[in-house]
Amino acid sequence: MSLKTIEQQLQKHVYHLADEIGERNVLHPQALHAAENYISQVWHKQGYTVEKQAYQEEGVSCANLEVNLPGSSHPEQIILIGAHYDSVAGSPGANDNASGVAVLLELSRLLRSSSTEKTIRFVAFTNEEPPFFFTRRQGSRIYAKSVRKRGDNIRLMVALETMGYFSNEPDSQSYPPLFNFFYPDRANFISMVSNYGSRKLMLRLARAFRGSTEFPLEHVSTFSFIPGVAWSDHLSFWINRYRAMMITDTAFYRYPYYHTAQDTAEKLNYDKLAQVCDGLGKAIVILANEEF
Repeated sequence: MSLKTIEQQLQKHVYHLADEIGERNVLHPQALHAAENYISQVWHKQGYTVEKQAYQEEGVSCANLEVNLPGSSHPEQIILIGAHYDSVAGSPGANDNASGVAVLLELSRLLRSSSTEKTIRFVAFTNEEPPFFFTRRQGSRIYAKSVRKRGDNIRLMVALETMGYFSNEPDSQSYPPLFNFFYPDRANFISMVSNYGSRKLMLRLARAFRGSTEFPLEHVSTFSFIPGVAWSDHLSFWINRYRAMMITDTAFYRYPYYHTAQDTAEKLNYDKLAQVCDGLGKAIVILANEEF
C-alpha cells in the first residue's frame, strides 16, 4: 500500500471526526454516537465483526468497540491496539484524538490480510477525557477491568494518543524537567512511552519500528507520576496488571492547540502521520510473530 493512499485515508478519517462530526462527548451525545457509528461502519466495510461493550454514563448510551484479527498458532495471545474517540469539552479533537483513531482504523485496514501468530485486537474507547479520566468511569477502565475478569491474555496494550503534529523548528519540543538533556529540541519525532514493567516489550516494538521505517523515534520508560506519562488509556491496563504503552507526538509538550477549540484537522501533518502508521503496522506484525 502506498504512503500516499495511507495519507489520504488518515486525512479522511480525521476530517470526518473533527470537522464533520466535531466535539464528541456525553455533552454532545449525538456527535458521540455519530463517531461510534462511523468507526463501526469503517470496520464493517473492512470485513470485521464489531463487538460492542455498551453502558450508560450520565444518562447517555456509550460504547467501547472491538474487532479482532485472529492469530494462527497462538490466537489466545493478544496484542491490543487502542485509541479513544471522544474529545474534550470545547474541542473538535483533531489531534486529540481523531489522529489516534485514524491510525487505529488505518492499521486495521493495512493488517487485514496479514498472517500473525498472535491475535491483533483493535479497540476504540469512549470517555477518556474529563470528567472520566483517572476514574473508574473511564471507558478503557471499564473495558480493561472486564477483560481481566474474563481472563483475556493481552500480552501488550498499545494506546494511540495525539499523534499528528510535527515541527522542524528549533525549540518546538518541550519536556518535563531534565528530559531536555537527553532528547531533541525539535518536534519532528514520534515517541513510545511505557512504565518500567512494560519496558522490554516497548523496546522490542521500538526496534521493529526502526527496522520498518526511517521516521524518527524516541522512547522512554519512566515513572507514571511524571505529567503526561500516564495520560491515556494505557493507564487503565497498568491498573489491571497488563503490560501497556503509549505512542504519541507528546501532546501538550509540543502541540500548542492541545485541548482547545483550535485543535482542528488542518493543523496536522498527514504525510508524516502516514509514515508513522506504515512503520507501526509493519512493526506490530513483526511483534505479533515473535515469542514473548
